[in-house]
Amino acid sequence: MSHTAHIRSHRKPRRSASSIVVRTGVAGGVLSTLAVAGAAGYANAAEAEPVTQTLELPTLTADVATQVAQSADATQQAAANYELQAERDAAAASAAKQAKADLAEAKQKAEAKKKAQEEARKQAAARATRNAERTVLAASASTGASSTITGSSSATGSAASIVSFVKSQVGKAYVSGATGPSAYDCSGLVQTAFKQVGISLPRVSQDQSTAGTQVSLDNLQPGDILYWGSAGSAYHVGVYVGDGMFVGAQNPSSGVVERPLSYDQPTGAVRVL
Repeated sequence: MSHTAHIRSHRKPRRSASSIVVRTGVAGGVLSTLAVAGAAGYANAAEAEPVTQTLELPTLTADVATQVAQSADATQQAAANYELQAERDAAAASAAKQAKADLAEAKQKAEAKKKAQEEARKQAAARATRNAERTVLAASASTGASSTITGSSSATGSAASIVSFVKSQVGKAYVSGATGPSAYDCSGLVQTAFKQVGISLPRVSQDQSTAGTQVSLDNLQPGDILYWGSAGSAYHVGVYVGDGMFVGAQNPSSGVVERPLSYDQPTGAVRVL
């Protein structure tokens, strides 16, 4: 018996040729099947129409640009409208303020006009009274009655100086506020006349009408101060020069004149000398 008879061989047993052939056939069949299927799939894919999908992306067209421009115009117009409205509101406020000021001014003018009319009415009433008195005097003169205005007709001393001065100013101009030597107003003439004899009189008619002793019109003397209106609120003054005459700075159209008392009957007189 061989010494290797019981030693198992280390070689793998060979497969039979038939088994290998079968397996090779199966594998080849599978591969053939896959190849046919793949070819068929490729052919089908080649014959089918391609599938496409279109995505519409927004584009900036002329209409969109117009809309954007119109929106900008609308915004600008709105801003302009706001600004215009603000200007109108400011103008309305200014107009209301001006209207209020005009109303206040109109009220002031109306009040001033009312006062002027009242003063004119008072002066008209005073003139009417003087005219009535002149009518009475004229009637008395026509019946031979003596004048209600009497007194000394001749001036002496300081009175003569005053009379001489005022007569020498006759014909000069009347200028409001003037005190000579080329022009006077009524109280300026009286004040300057008395200054010639060292007597200082107040400047205005109202004060001059109360500067001396009140005397009646039927007891006048040359040099007496005549006034028109009431004592303390006289609106005109002059100087009695005797013989029923007076000298005064009447108005801008007449200037300084010498007139009879009947020309404009005074309402009172004061004596300073």
